[in-house]
Amino acid sequence: MIERKFISENIKEFRIKEFVADHLNRVGLSEVKLQRTPLGEKIVVSASRPGLVVGRAGANIQKLTKDLKEQFDLENPQIEIEEIKEINLDPAIVAETIASSMERFGAKQFKGSGHRSLRNVMQAGALGVEILISGKVPSQRSRTWRFYEGYLKKCGDIALTGVKVAYTTAFLKTGAVGIKVSIMPGDTKLPDRVELLKEPEVVVEETDEQSEPPAKEEKTSEEAQSTKKPSEQAPEAEGERGGST
Repeated sequence: MIERKFISENIKEFRIKEFVADHLNRVGLSEVKLQRTPLGEKIVVSASRPGLVVGRAGANIQKLTKDLKEQFDLENPQIEIEEIKEINLDPAIVAETIASSMERFGAKQFKGSGHRSLRNVMQAGALGVEILISGKVPSQRSRTWRFYEGYLKKCGDIALTGVKVAYTTAFLKTGAVGIKVSIMPGDTKLPDRVELLKEPEVVVEETDEQSEPPAKEEKTSEEAQSTKKPSEQAPEAEGERGGST
């Protein structure tokens, strides 16, 4: 049936992603995507250190391609690598950084790693971040330590679509320690955020025609005589009549 086919394909895709993540351990792995193309399966690996993914002369990529063909019967798997530019806004890389620090320096310095990661994430422009470290740290009794800063949605659609969450595990002498990192990026659109738009200012500039007053028209002598009032022309006419008599 069609439903069983979809389920089997999704299970196979999940196993491929887990297989790639296990083989690319501690390389700043963020995400693994599987795309089906006419030429074969395309596997996109997003990591902060692509040089470690490739290896010397592409040795790691060649070995991974060979293992994928043998384990999952892939005809022509193509592996593409993408570099993560802003590593402090990726929860998977932040969680891996904390786990690597705890495995290297022990569980006594886990608070410093947590606060340092908080500061780096907020300086990168995140709205909020939360880090949960659960396990036998720093004593033999298990407990959960919470580090948080900023504003982080806990429920609603924004908590599902706008908050990035990642999990990882640090293996210490006292046992396994779980690490969960939740980050809400700065470009997340919140429904309760209102931005007031300023009305654009309209500036009217005066042109040369408006600044200069209109020129007055000078009247000619003929026009001035023709526009004289009748009362001014009457005495001259009477004088001419008197002289003729």
